[in-house]
Amino acid sequence: MKSKLCVLEDFFTIHRLSPDNELPTWLFDGSFCHITKTVDEISVICSSAIQLDSLSADTGWSCIKVIGPLDLTLTGLLADILDILAKVKISIIAVSTFDTDYIFVKSTKTKAAIDALRQADYIFKQ
Repeated sequence: MKSKLCVLEDFFTIHRLSPDNELPTWLFDGSFCHITKTVDEISVICSSAIQLDSLSADTGWSCIKVIGPLDLTLTGLLADILDILAKVKISIIAVSTFDTDYIFVKSTKTKAAIDALRQADYIFKQ
């Protein structure tokens, strides 16, 4: 049986900051925030309602959440979802957490992503 999915209600922006940038603590006040730091950059994915002073930003993303928690030994689920979306030419940004996976797609492609995943027997929770 395929995993259940849902679309988060918010719209998201992906920000790029310098690797030495300090992040404001209020960034964690929203319902979703993902931060990745490397030697080259800090990437932040957060609600588009949050105004973050970043070097560059890409707005207009929606998020498809795999309803979890998922077992950390589970293999192939994210690969299957990404393969389905690749076949219909939908670019993604994937984020994995301890409990589940989040797949970000441009908001203009959300309906096409849902349709493709439903055709592949994924169920969307309202």
